[in-house]
Amino acid sequence: MMGPAHSLSGAAAWLGVGAGAALLDRPMPWPVLLAGALICAGAALAPDLDHKAATISRAFGPVSRTLCEVIDKLSYATYKATRMKGDPRRSGGHRTLTHTWPWALLCGGGAAAACVYGGRWGVLAVLFVHMVLAIEGLLWRHARVSSDVLVWLLGAASAWMLTEVLDKPGNGSGWLFEAEGQQYMWVGLPVALGALVHCLGDALTVSGCPVLWPIPLGRKRWYPLGPPKAMRFRAGSWVELKVLMPVFAALGGVGALAALQLIG
Repeated sequence: MMGPAHSLSGAAAWLGVGAGAALLDRPMPWPVLLAGALICAGAALAPDLDHKAATISRAFGPVSRTLCEVIDKLSYATYKATRMKGDPRRSGGHRTLTHTWPWALLCGGGAAAACVYGGRWGVLAVLFVHMVLAIEGLLWRHARVSSDVLVWLLGAASAWMLTEVLDKPGNGSGWLFEAEGQQYMWVGLPVALGALVHCLGDALTVSGCPVLWPIPLGRKRWYPLGPPKAMRFRAGSWVELKVLMPVFAALGGVGALAALQLIG
């Protein structure tokens, strides 16, 4: 899928988690619901860091472009080292390592660790990166005609304000993980969820997605998981723009209302 659909699906997924948390009598404070939805929307773009034309590869200028090249080479090397006889030969690393469940868990764990051990600056760094990506994904029409610096400033301001709100008692810095020193561990959850949602979205497209790696299926370790080919679509097609994106928006709205306990 394209960036906007990935981001919208990520936000909807976290709002759905919020609805589930409310049903389990562990409701999210509204700042956690809002911050988590934005983080998940940004994280849903992150797996495409292995593609030089992706939104995330352009989002942070030379830094993200260089990181894209490194991740692409790492992904390709991992593919070559672990492919089985049924896996086709390929010339690049797109839709390989960064489109798997271990990578999603690694990103979520890394974000949680940065927040716990990096203190306030770690939290701000994680939020800044994902706020910029959320802006690029959810407000892509405006972001494309704006300067990168303006998007970065908006991301930094959003990260700072969210941290200020979350730090206030009862607003969610210790939501779910309540022990001393575990504040903001929950941030890893929307990061991992966003990456997984990205993989599931790509699985709906023509190429499928090897999200189950390194678990082998038949003669393939990089099996392109997806529905029957007749049900798949091309990225950017009318199915994505006219059907899936409105559905994601509607599900997100219902999830938000349920998470805030405005509907039962």
